[in-house]
This record gives sequence, C-alpha cells and structure tokens, in this order.
Amino acid sequence: MFILRIFLGSVWLPRCEEDEECLPPAPAIPRSSSSPQERHRTWTHGDPRKVIHPTDSRGQFCGQQGTPNEKKPFLFYFDIVKCASPLVLLEFQCPTTQICVSKCPDRYMTYLTAYGNAASLEYYRNFCTPESKNSKKAPLEVLRDKECPAMLIPSTPLARRCFPAIQAKKGVIMVGNETTYDDGHGRRRNVTELLEGAKKANVVLETRQLAMKIFEDYTVSWYWIIIGLVIAMVASLIFIVLLRFLAGIMVWVMIVMVILVLGYGIFHCYMEYAKLKGEAGSDVSLTDLGFQTDLRVYLHLRQTWLAFLIILCVLELVIVLLLIFLRKRILIAIALIKEASRAVGHIMSSLLFPLCTFFLLCLCIAYWASTAVFLSTSNEAVYKVFNESACPFSGQTCKPETFNTSNVTKLCPDAQCLFAFYGGETAYHKYLIVLQFFNVFMFFWLANFVIALGQVTLAGAFASYYWAFKKPDDMPAFPLFSAFGRALRYHTGSLAFGSLVLAIVQVIRVTLEYLDHRLKAAENKFAKFLLSCLKCCFWCLEKFIKFLNRNAYIMIAIYGTNFCTSARNAFFLLMRNIIRVAVLDKVTDFLFFLGKLLIVGSVGILAFFFFTHRIKLVQDTAPPLNYYWVPILTVIVGSYLIAHGFFSVYGMCVDTLFLCFCEDLERNDGSPERPYYMSPELSEILLKGHLEPSKSADSQG
Repeated sequence: MFILRIFLGSVWLPRCEEDEECLPPAPAIPRSSSSPQERHRTWTHGDPRKVIHPTDSRGQFCGQQGTPNEKKPFLFYFDIVKCASPLVLLEFQCPTTQICVSKCPDRYMTYLTAYGNAASLEYYRNFCTPESKNSKKAPLEVLRDKECPAMLIPSTPLARRCFPAIQAKKGVIMVGNETTYDDGHGRRRNVTELLEGAKKANVVLETRQLAMKIFEDYTVSWYWIIIGLVIAMVASLIFIVLLRFLAGIMVWVMIVMVILVLGYGIFHCYMEYAKLKGEAGSDVSLTDLGFQTDLRVYLHLRQTWLAFLIILCVLELVIVLLLIFLRKRILIAIALIKEASRAVGHIMSSLLFPLCTFFLLCLCIAYWASTAVFLSTSNEAVYKVFNESACPFSGQTCKPETFNTSNVTKLCPDAQCLFAFYGGETAYHKYLIVLQFFNVFMFFWLANFVIALGQVTLAGAFASYYWAFKKPDDMPAFPLFSAFGRALRYHTGSLAFGSLVLAIVQVIRVTLEYLDHRLKAAENKFAKFLLSCLKCCFWCLEKFIKFLNRNAYIMIAIYGTNFCTSARNAFFLLMRNIIRVAVLDKVTDFLFFLGKLLIVGSVGILAFFFFTHRIKLVQDTAPPLNYYWVPILTVIVGSYLIAHGFFSVYGMCVDTLFLCFCEDLERNDGSPERPYYMSPELSEILLKGHLEPSKSADSQG
C-alpha cells in the first residue's frame, strides 16, 4: 500500500503526509479493502497451514508442531462409507467424525470384538476421540455417542489421509482377503461400498497424486533442468555476441536453422505416426480417450502425432511464405539490427538488465501469492450439522461448545456438529472476494509498472546512444544507470499511470474470463456471443495499449514529457511513418521471434533426447521419471523466458532507434545547420527512398 500511495500521489492525487491515509476517490476501489485494519487482519488471521495439513472434526491441524496433534499426522475417518454421500460434493467434507492419528490401522476389527480383549481395546482406542479414553460407558453407548468407530479396516496413508487398502484380485475387489466386512453393528457389507466412499473422499486427491509425481520428477531432475537452462542462457549470449559482429550472416543462418529444425520436427512426427500404424490402441481418437493424467498415453496415439505434424507443416509454410514476400525488407531489417548491435555493444550492461526486471517481477509475484494465500486462509472454522437420518437442522451452522445442550440433539439424536470448511459470516468474510479482486488488480498494476520501468530505462540508455553526435564519445559514462536514475526520480508517476491503464484493461479481461467460465453451462446463446465479442475487443485493446505504452515510454525517455503527451506524440509520429512501422519494426520482431524459436527448439530437442534416454553416451545418466514431459516442458518454457529476456533488450533497442530515426528525420534535414544524428550506415539504407524526392527537387532547381 506504500507503493500504491506513491503511485497515486505521482499520478493524479496530491502528495500525502506520512500520517495521512491517501486513497483514490474511484468507487471501484473500496476504502475498506485497503485500510490498515483489513491488511492487518489478512496477515494476522491468514493461516497457510489450512491448505497444507488435513483438519479433523474440531478444526485442528494434523501433524502441526506445537499442538496436541504434533505426532498425529494422518486423518482417520470413522466411517468412510458415509463419504459417498452427496454432501461431500456440496460441503467438501465427509459427514462422519474425523480424528488425527499417529498411524493408519493395519488390521481389521470391530469395537464390540475388541472390547473383550484388553490389548485389542488399547490398540483400538488410538482411533477414538480423546473423551473416550477415560470413559466408562458401555460399548453401545460409546458407538451411539460416536466416540469410537464401529470398525477398523486395514488402511494406507494417501495425502496424509487413511484410506482402505482396497485391491483387486482377478477382477474381484477385496480388502485384505475378504470381499465383505462386518460394519461393527452386526451387518455384513460389500467392499464396493468402501470403494465408493473412498472415491468420493478422493475428489481432490487424484490431482494431489499427480502433483506429487510431478514434484518427485522435479526432485530427481532439477539438476539437469538447471543445466538445460544454463545451456539456453549460454546459447542466447553467444547468439547475441555473434549478432554484434556478424548480424547479416547470423540472421540468414538463423532463418535456415529454423527451417531445418521445423523440417526435422515434421520428419520425426511423420516417422512416429508411421511407426504406430497397426499397433493395438493407436487408432483411438483424442476425443474418445478424454483427459488423462499420464500424458505419455497420448504419445501412443497416431492422432497425436498427426496433429503435431499438421501444426509444424503449417508453421513451416507460413515462415517460408513470409520469407519469400519480405526478402527485400529483411535486408533493411538487418541494417537496423546491425545498428542495434553497435548500440548494445557500447552498453553491454543492458544485456544483464532483464535480470533486475525479473527479480522485481518475482517480488511482485511473491507478494501477490503470499497475500492471496493469507486472504484465502483468513477464514474461521465453520461447523455444520451432519446426520444419517432426516433432520430439519441438517446443513445448518452450529457451535460445538453448545451443541449438546441445544434442541438439535433432542429432535435429531444421531446429529453431530462437525467441522465443515473455513469461512465466516462477518462483513470481512463476505467481502473476501473483493479483497482478492483488489489483490489481483494490484498485482497487474505492480507487474506492469516493473515492466514499464525496465522499458523506459533501456529506452533512455539507447536514446543516449542515438542522440550522441559523436558515438560513443558524446555518450554519458554510465548510460544505463543514468537512465534508471532518471526513470525513478522523474518518471514514476507517468509509468504508474500507463501501468494503471493497462492493469484496468487486464482486470476487465480476467473478469470476462471468469464470467465466461460461470456461463459455460448456460443456454443463453446471445449472452455467450456478447461475451465472446467483449473478450475479443478487450484482447485487441490490451494489445494496442501495450504497443502505445511501449512507444510512449520511449518518448518519455527522450523528452521527459508526461505520459499523455508522450503517448499522443508517439502515436502521431508512428501514424506519419505507418509504412515504416508496418514493415521494418514488424520484420525485426519476426526475425527476433525466429531467433527465440531456434534457441528454444534446439534446447528442447536436446532435452527430449536426453530425458527419453535416446542419447547413448549419457543414457545411464538421465534420471528415471514418472512423466518425462515435466522436465522437458520446464526446460522449454525456461529457455523461452531466457531467450526472450536477451532478445527483449534487442527489441527495445530496435524500437528506440526506429522512433529516434523517425523523430530525427522530421526535425533535421541533413544540412550542416541541422545534421542527422543517425549513423552513416543506418542513413545509407533507411534514407535511400526518403532522399530521392529531395535530390530530384534539387536537380530541378
């Protein structure tokens, strides 16, 4: 909120004293959502343990240090069959007593049979409520008051919860060696009832299993993932350094390599597609298969490789056609890249600046994530009435302290007051979604501000290179640090305002996505059509604002004007040079995209062959994995981010030089009184078409 206060003070609110609470007058941001009391409540009442540890029927954490359940990490269900109730899907809680235990039961017995044996009863009481240990009630009274489970079933822990050790032998579902069991009340029941209860209790646990397997893959492959990312970083750095000296050759080599890499991908997909012909199960369609947590299943389908083949063929065709039609413009773009290489060569520290931006973005993400977790876990324990028979109070909230003396137990003898979920009835809890929304908005605002700070810093450094008449003699000693200091000292308000505009549009897009998710089951076609149109419009608006902001920040770095003035000047300057913008700027973006594609594709192919044990030299070195796509995707995404970080410097340099060139062209005419600031190499290419009219005019005169 301190940053918010600075932002608002810099942009459109008066500066505030340290003891004043400054808030925007906009009604979209409620004052209570950012008050110190609410922020204090979020961080003091929020408890991330609620999403880590299982919780018993009293709302106590299992296995939490410093609590009575410190040595009881597992959650035990008295009667897991009741988890098959629809209440599980409504309340996300089984309507049966749950306690924390030190270990799951490893034998089958009922309370009635254990009561006659002291040793068995001592073991059995490990799975009873604390009140039952000193109880002298008769066995039937203990079961009636639900102080002990009616039976124990051999169980295994899964995600810190005890589930029946159900197995299938020759297609028959069994627990232990039995297909039926005594429920403790003298009735024989089928094991399939246990299976149904376990399935419902396992609503969220399948996803957790997948997450655990992915986590295991990361623990054994993190070392090789880091090596892959280092390779991507070294490859990107080498590529950038080579661009400094061999820009023309490197661009054409990059183009050829991208075509070859895509060609190999097409060949590999075709070979896999042909190899699967005739194999059992390979002709199953993706729609019939549905979603599978084991993604390796999809690689055994011909349709998967056919889809990859078509995508790569289309991408290859598009790139080849673009190269054919833009071959002349590529030469001009290469000249612009050469000039950018010279600028980067004089400001080598700019290549490391994305690390600063990345670090600040990590801080924004960490702050947003921690605040979101504390907000979502700042709820209070809510208890509800659960019962087996019909009861008018079923599902109502209750208090465990006064439940036994209330009218509920008189009208519904089998009712229990059990922990249901974390929530609350106070105004704070009712508007918790508003606080989460505000937290998301602040994340977008801060993230966009960090990106804007990086862009205006790089633009200021490269602008100092362009507007130096004698390069690099007229450049400041530390152009990057000087630009960073100017951005922080003079331009925080402009950057915050530009970030605010973009954040508002992004939040609107998130809201539309949320509404679209909620309306998926609706049958109103007009509403769906309207929502799709709005999503498309705001997507286009976001792209336009990003483009305009980027050029506005360049004008801010050059002239130091405010955001609105800079955005207006940048927009009209680009409109007066719209053909150059459409051709040169976008062609260089396309070439940089090919460079990123080359690095990501090369490192991705290397990671694929390594983690699938297809490189004979290091076949035994690659770790065994549950899903080999986990480290491969991580390396690919990480390589793209690394390559994007390096190429973003070049992209910002090209955009800055191009905008400076357009401004230079309008303010100067190349005469001794008003000479151009561009380098002779750049003017030779870019001014070829522009100077022809003036030359012809001179000749006529």
